[in-house]
This record gives sequence, C-alpha cells and structure tokens, in this order.
Amino acid sequence: MRLFEPLYDRVMGWSRHRYAPRYLAGLSFAESSFFPIPPDVMLAPMAAARPRAAWRLAALTTVFSVLGGLFGYVIGWLAFEWVGPWLEGLGHGEELERAEAWFATWGVWVVLVAGFSPIPYKLFTVTAGALSMPLLPFVVASLVGRGFRFFLVALFMAWAGPRAEAHLRPYMERIGWAGVVLLVGGLAIMLWLE
Repeated sequence: MRLFEPLYDRVMGWSRHRYAPRYLAGLSFAESSFFPIPPDVMLAPMAAARPRAAWRLAALTTVFSVLGGLFGYVIGWLAFEWVGPWLEGLGHGEELERAEAWFATWGVWVVLVAGFSPIPYKLFTVTAGALSMPLLPFVVASLVGRGFRFFLVALFMAWAGPRAEAHLRPYMERIGWAGVVLLVGGLAIMLWLE
C-alpha cells in the first residue's frame, strides 16, 4: 500500500502554489495553539523547491508560529477551565500534567525546549497562559526555540535543494513508515518509563 509517496507528491505540489506562503503562515499559527500538524511538513518542501526563499520562509514560519503561541497563551489565560477538560478529552491529560510539572521545575526553559522539539508546542503555550507565565520571557523563549528549529529545517532543505527531492522520493514510503515506527516506539517507551 503506497501511502507516503502520494502524500509527498501532494505536499510538493502545494509547496509550489502561488499562495503557499499564506498557507504556511496559517498552518504555523494554527499548529501553535490548536492544530495537530507541524509546519515543518510544509516548510521543508517549500525550502527545497525555493532555496533562495528559505530564509524568508523560515522567518515567516517563526513569526506566525510565535503569534499562534500567543493565541494559545491567551486561550490558556482566559479559558483554561473550559479548554483543559477538552484537551484531556483529546487524550492530552497526562501530557498537560507533565507540562505543568515541567513549568514548576524549569520555568521558561520549558518553552524554549518545547519550541524546538517535536513535543506538542501548543500544550506549552496553553499551559503557559493558564499558569500566567510572564509574557516577555514566553515570547523570547518561543522566538528562540521556534526560530532555531524552523531556520535549521529551511536552511538544510535549501542546501539540499531540488536534488534532495530527487533522492527522497524513491525512499518516501520507507522514510514515512520508519517515522511511524519511531513515533509509536517513542510513545511506548514513554509509557513504559512512567
């Protein structure tokens, strides 16, 4: 069953669309506060397809991701008593509790690490707002963490450029399924360690 090659082809098509930067900005904003798909899936092929625009695309992704993070912060600050049960209903209850414990232990550093890592950043934006974390450190940590991540992705893909696309496509099924296995394995290890 071919799942990842058609998906890869579709994303590459979207990355060349004239409105692709707008879609990337919208995805970046939404992912930081409520949407589950990270902007990397659109940023990477766009940077590969448009290597000269990689810096601009990374900056766009970073700015809109941080703006979305601020929206998540406001959601947590104003409506956590309604949003908290909703997140728990989606199966993020334990992650939310873990995020709160991490904030208590490491403070602003959690936002920086969450901004860079594959941990769902939205959980930390909402939790930061719910805990009334000071806004300036939240914004600075978000800019650094998200910026480092997105510039790294964009610059690597721009460097690899169109030749990366030619080399990646034949292996996309294997790469996609390996990613699924790694994700499931990582989740299993996390559950086992708790």
